[in-house]
Amino acid sequence: MKKIKYIIVALLTGFIQTGLGQQTPASEQTETISITGATAHIGDGTVVENCTLIFTNGKITALGTAVEPQGKVINASGKHLYPGFIAPGKSLGLIEVNSVRASNDQDEIGTMIPHVRSLIAYNAESKVVESMRPNGVLLGQATPKGGRISGTSSIVQFDAWNWEDAAVKVDDGIHLNWPNTFRRGRWWIGEPRGYQPNKEYSEQVEDVLSFLRNAKAYGKGSATSVNPAFEASQGIFSGSQRLYVYAQDEKQIIDAITALKEIGVENLVLVGGYHAHRITDFLKKHNIPVLVNYTHTLPEFADDDYDFTYKLPKLLVDGGLLVGLQNADASNFQTRNLPFYAGQVVGQGLEKETALQLISGNTAKILGIDDLYGTLAIGKSATLFVSEGDALDMRGNQLSHAFIDGRELSLETHQTELWKRYMGKYNQQ
Repeated sequence: MKKIKYIIVALLTGFIQTGLGQQTPASEQTETISITGATAHIGDGTVVENCTLIFTNGKITALGTAVEPQGKVINASGKHLYPGFIAPGKSLGLIEVNSVRASNDQDEIGTMIPHVRSLIAYNAESKVVESMRPNGVLLGQATPKGGRISGTSSIVQFDAWNWEDAAVKVDDGIHLNWPNTFRRGRWWIGEPRGYQPNKEYSEQVEDVLSFLRNAKAYGKGSATSVNPAFEASQGIFSGSQRLYVYAQDEKQIIDAITALKEIGVENLVLVGGYHAHRITDFLKKHNIPVLVNYTHTLPEFADDDYDFTYKLPKLLVDGGLLVGLQNADASNFQTRNLPFYAGQVVGQGLEKETALQLISGNTAKILGIDDLYGTLAIGKSATLFVSEGDALDMRGNQLSHAFIDGRELSLETHQTELWKRYMGKYNQQ
């Protein structure tokens, strides 16, 4: 009798987990697939009308207007073909429900913790991750948060059984929150509510630089014991990892880049860059790309233009910088709106194909995965999707097919199930 009870409990647990988990990951590509007649948006600023794209074993093998279809044919006449969009700097898969502490694994105890790896905490069963795919967001950077040095991120694709399957680029970079030059007044202890200079700024900067100097010295010496934090930092000095520096105002940005370059950090990426448009020459001189905050937010300061955040990406592009969009301050679930943030920049005067680069080709370059992802090209991964219309417009972003490494994805999510359920209700009425 006890055995029967155990079997019933096990079955019920399985059913519950199946209901809570995301769609079963797609199987490996087994036959050649051709997408014909589409308007192909390459992701590097070019468009190919009436394009045929062929992929086999997860790789693009042919692309152009005079290509003979092979294998299974998907007729995409009148539709649009895009590379999979990429979401950098987000804790997708590391936190499910913000208000449920048990589902929050985006940060750890400690201030300088580069040895904390986000990848091993990545939840491939996340329903939030699953909800990215119907809007064309197919890859992301699983990024730790909190502390001064938050930890190490990894690039993942959004259709996997587990974190090992999901990994595209393991331990791609370390994330540093540069000290703020200003801070808001703590009104509860009588300080003015507005911004005021951070009196501890110099001390906080020295703490960061001291840690990094010691880490570099550790790598050059012959330590008798292992220091995990110093060990994990060696990639930013050898150039095998990027250092993502979160900074906003001019002084922060200049101080950070100058000091970190002097120490010997090879590859720097500026994240945020609220005032980066004021120092574009400085950033170009040091070859610093920018992952700018998303556009749908209010200006930070009273003397900013009312539409400043909407047009900031265009200002940086016009300044000659390599720019990607990062959904920084919004909740994880809002990352599914990434293509519409790019579309908002079109409304500020940026060319549509240039705006598309902010979430495809440019971001792939910034993250160091442009050899396989970010654009449609022969030899690259068949990570792409077909949309009924303009993918940067919510009216046109209606996916009919999506693929990651040639594997055809399910576009069903918890949200689509609810939509069908309640549309059925209202149709009956």
